[in-house]
Amino acid sequence: MSDDNQDTFRNVSQKPGLQIWTINNMQMVPVPAQGFGNFFEGDCYIVLYNKGSGQSADVHYWIGNSSSQDEQGAAAIYVTQLDEHLGGSPVQHREVQGNESPRFRSYFKNGLIYKKGGVASGFQHVDTNVYNVLRLLHVKGRKHVTAAEVEVTWTSFNNGDIFLLDMGKAIVQWNGPQSNRREKLKAVLLAQDIRDRERGGRAQIGLVEGGDEQDSPELMKVMMAVLGQRTGQLKEATPDDKPDQVQNNNVRLYHVFENNGNLVVQEVATQPLTQDLLHSSDCYIADQRGSCVMVWKGKQASKEERKEALNRAVGYIKAKNYPSNTSVKVMTDGGESAMFKHLFKSWRDRGQTQGLGTTYSMGKIAKVDQVKFDVMELHARPELAAQQRMVDDASGDVKVWRIENLEVAEVNPNTYGQFYGGDCYLVLYTYEMSNQRHYILYMWQGRHATKDEITACAYQAVNIDNKYNGAPVQVRVVMGKEPRHFLAIFKGKLVIFEGGTGRPGAVIPEQGARLFQVRGTNELNTKSTEVLSRASSLNTNDVFLLKTNQICYLWYGKGCNGDERVMGRAMSDVLSKQDKQVVMEGQEPAEFWVALGGKAPYACDKRLQVEEPPHSPRLFECSNQIGKFRMTEVDDFAQSDLDEDDVMLLDTWEEIFLWIGNSANQYETKEAWNSAQEYLRTHPAGRDPDTPIIIVKQGYEPPTFTGWFNAWDTHKWSVSLISLTHVLCLQDLNNSNSNKRPVGVSGPGGPTSSPPVYQSHGGGDTVSPSAGSSGMYLNPELIVNKSPSELPQGVDPSQREDYLSDVAFENLLGTTRLDFKRLPSWRQSDLKKKAGLF
Repeated sequence: MSDDNQDTFRNVSQKPGLQIWTINNMQMVPVPAQGFGNFFEGDCYIVLYNKGSGQSADVHYWIGNSSSQDEQGAAAIYVTQLDEHLGGSPVQHREVQGNESPRFRSYFKNGLIYKKGGVASGFQHVDTNVYNVLRLLHVKGRKHVTAAEVEVTWTSFNNGDIFLLDMGKAIVQWNGPQSNRREKLKAVLLAQDIRDRERGGRAQIGLVEGGDEQDSPELMKVMMAVLGQRTGQLKEATPDDKPDQVQNNNVRLYHVFENNGNLVVQEVATQPLTQDLLHSSDCYIADQRGSCVMVWKGKQASKEERKEALNRAVGYIKAKNYPSNTSVKVMTDGGESAMFKHLFKSWRDRGQTQGLGTTYSMGKIAKVDQVKFDVMELHARPELAAQQRMVDDASGDVKVWRIENLEVAEVNPNTYGQFYGGDCYLVLYTYEMSNQRHYILYMWQGRHATKDEITACAYQAVNIDNKYNGAPVQVRVVMGKEPRHFLAIFKGKLVIFEGGTGRPGAVIPEQGARLFQVRGTNELNTKSTEVLSRASSLNTNDVFLLKTNQICYLWYGKGCNGDERVMGRAMSDVLSKQDKQVVMEGQEPAEFWVALGGKAPYACDKRLQVEEPPHSPRLFECSNQIGKFRMTEVDDFAQSDLDEDDVMLLDTWEEIFLWIGNSANQYETKEAWNSAQEYLRTHPAGRDPDTPIIIVKQGYEPPTFTGWFNAWDTHKWSVSLISLTHVLCLQDLNNSNSNKRPVGVSGPGGPTSSPPVYQSHGGGDTVSPSAGSSGMYLNPELIVNKSPSELPQGVDPSQREDYLSDVAFENLLGTTRLDFKRLPSWRQSDLKKKAGLF
């Protein structure tokens, strides 16, 4: 590699995380972390994602629809050189705007934003805390969201999609009458991301339901002031993008080489393919009938062949007259993707043992990264700090407050690191860099805290922020989702109790045995989380602490290492002053099982302990459309990707799981079994049609299913879905109209002290309707989880749902009012019970 190239890639980090560059004047220019997810249509980008733990990296080059051929060529060259700089091991991906792969989209959880123009035209990716903004974003997608800048006019709107009118200090979300609940919630997350990342959390967000615009008069005035009066009807809905992948069993393998300067493509075999067809001295193309083209580079292939692999794939696409947006992936011998391995009848990694072999991917079972974090690099390399979300080595000052009676109360420093699920906390972290003080303000929200406490937490955070003249970086932390730096500042002593409160003098009921799961390998990444005191909560890959009235057991799973055991021992001293007894998995005394209520199955399959699987598990969102089975792959999946509205397919190779969400389409639910059989029948690797198919219903997942997911939350399905639009951000932008804010949303002056008893569809004055069907609705807090004697006068306890607005009805019950009435009575009762309307 030339000296110029060495300089170009000198600042490329090989630590875990995301790095992005844009092509500007044919040079690679880093994109700041605040700009991640924003892509100019006139540019090309290079995206590097390092997984860590010795796994292959992924290098993507993204092509904007308006980018020049020169920029595209430069991006392709830099990708090849970057691959060489990283030792030839990364998987290369070619991405085209609007047709990005699931893996690419998975890096940007809140969605992709396509922006007009390009960096060469003088545009910037993100200019934080600048409010002179006016743009209209057209938002599409249910699972993978994209937002494109469109002309700021009513003619850009349609009835089926969602639009964000971004005015800098205010963002108005307009929901098309035909948009669904999932799309609305995804758009809320995108709006929040813009507010937090680009406006420092200081923009207000408002909501307009396109079918009920009269219920948001103040917001409509704002929109009309910008867009003008609307004339004529809005356009009809445009169809969403097709699912990312069509199951295709027509796979052909080609040997690709050059002969006298000509590209030669020679067919080797058709499906089902076998691994022995691949020779390490050659390069090959696997073609799934144009839906995806994958290039495999043998380790012994010539340097020139390996270097030209990507260009040959592009040339192959042109020769086959495939669409220009055809997906292209390039991988090296030993660094194959799960999708590539799934094309083969059998696959064995080097060094793999016989028998059951390795069928578990380390990343899929709540296994922490074992790579030690070198904090000394942070000061010299700020880009690494951004990628690792670690501003320093966590040696700064910490101050913690708890929300008590909606006010802040200082927490005893002796109990720092102990967080209770029934509380909310504010954690102020102070550190110095370049002889200047910096602040991070964490807002930790317990899973069982009340709405008033969550609102007060946000309000008090504003007060603290004002006290420091707006200097603190505010971070909202949901229980169980603590970021790495948050863990680090408590030096391996972070304990999360499932419920209860840490308030002085609080009466704590006798709970018997308590079980805590410990994850981490050092002081910077360790936390202990209380889980259900049942044997089914155990996981063979972790350390658990079982605290009884007499003794504290340290249970070491077979899959944990020495560092994890050391941290488990240290955590046991934090949790208990009792005697400690080490228990090795498989050698538990009878008293251990008695304390857990008896033995029960847990995630302990020996297959889950091996690091490199021949076939990594894959998760798909499934649907039957136009008579064809289609699936959209969910990359780097987690429990949160299990969509309650869908049927999901988890392929662990030896078994097929069909997970059915509570609100899944009835037809898809009925056809789930046939869909799984169709998946096996059309699989390109020629799968055994008798592979076990296991149907799992939401809320009843066995450990053989949950064991494939990272940090499974057993309480997730027991908590009613509360719309983000009510809890987080949908406040009226008119400050003088405070009586029209939804309950639980604070205005500029803080949390509402006495919310109205009855609200109209969009909020309003207190009234007393004679029935819920009159068009007036109750605040859900007044009827959810209330006994009949606690209900407002005149409310029929058996018909509480009639007093909910349409939005509240859909969010609490997970279905529309019309669809609910079509359900059998037993199903209606079940939904009402889960929603607290019993």
